Amino acid sequence: MRLSDCHNIEDFRKLAKARLPWPVFDYIDGAADDELTKARNTAAFETCDLVPDVLAGVANIDTSCTILGRKSALPLMLSPTALQRVFHWQGELAVARAAEKFGLWFGISSLATHSIEDIAAATNGPKLFQLYVHKDRGLNTSMIERCQQAGFDAMALTVDTIVSGKRERCLRSGFTTPPRFSPSALWSYATRPHWTFDYVLREKFRLPNLDTHVSEGSGKPVSIADYFNTMLDTAMDWDTAARIRQDWGGKFALKGVMSAGDARRAVEIGADAILISNHGGRQLDGSRAPFDQLREIEDCVGGKIEIICDGGVRRGTHVLKSLYAGATAASGGRLYLYALAAAGQPGVERAIAILKDEIERGMRLMGVTRLDQLTADRLRWR
Repeated sequence: MRLSDCHNIEDFRKLAKARLPWPVFDYIDGAADDELTKARNTAAFETCDLVPDVLAGVANIDTSCTILGRKSALPLMLSPTALQRVFHWQGELAVARAAEKFGLWFGISSLATHSIEDIAAATNGPKLFQLYVHKDRGLNTSMIERCQQAGFDAMALTVDTIVSGKRERCLRSGFTTPPRFSPSALWSYATRPHWTFDYVLREKFRLPNLDTHVSEGSGKPVSIADYFNTMLDTAMDWDTAARIRQDWGGKFALKGVMSAGDARRAVEIGADAILISNHGGRQLDGSRAPFDQLREIEDCVGGKIEIICDGGVRRGTHVLKSLYAGATAASGGRLYLYALAAAGQPGVERAIAILKDEIERGMRLMGVTRLDQLTADRLRWR
């Protein structure tokens, strides 16, 4: 299978599976416990149907919108995800450059494998930094100040990872950061020589936004579960979020909000946006899907705060359904991680181009020319 054979996100997933050692692929693809929530995140979009109009004159359409104060060419964000150089040696730089080419927001994780400064130098596109609150307060302050100095456009505080979900695929594979060549997976690494040579011979793996303060994850291998469970601050609360918003001083979002009550609290502390998210099904299995919760949250805080539906997006129509149900935009991580793992920056660009084409085609077939025409009366719920 080649990159040119990829015509949807599932095709990129298959190509990534063929090219990655299985512990690495399972880290991207896996989720918590029985992985019910991960499956539900995408299946939720099947619970409603689109009702198109015809003869609407759709020769010219406008897919642009404003997200967190900056224009986006599509109502789609590339969510922050960790450890990207594990999946492809280009890592976050490939995603940054692809996002800028298409005029999209993208985010980097606290656990990014390229530095805040390197990302800022690589792109003029809208950039979001995702913050994990560590027990080491000096580290938290360092990351916020570095983002301020580098000119990041927004910060998203992740609020759903005070402890790690039980990611059983990682438990079985022994996946760590940095990756270790465990005996059980040695054959898989040996039969993916392209990945293995890139990992061994290119720039040494590190987490440059963290390793000024902690060795875990860079020089000291650790599982993601152990990292979350030992390094992150379980005492984080609404006062913490309000203080970080004040310390940051710029556009601020909460990532991981799932209830209407929490969405209301986000408005009260002055957040500019919420990302309705269950961390890709990697935390609380049995949680509702973001799309399932979208209408309830929109009913509560719609018009008071930007709402981004994060997770499960695999098609352009999923993006459109999110907007019809009240979201400002949709976002996702796996939708570009599979493509990054499959082919680096060309893969990410092809994945975005496919979703762009699906969004444009979907709008024309729905008989709309602007995103503000995507109103709730065009959906029918089963």
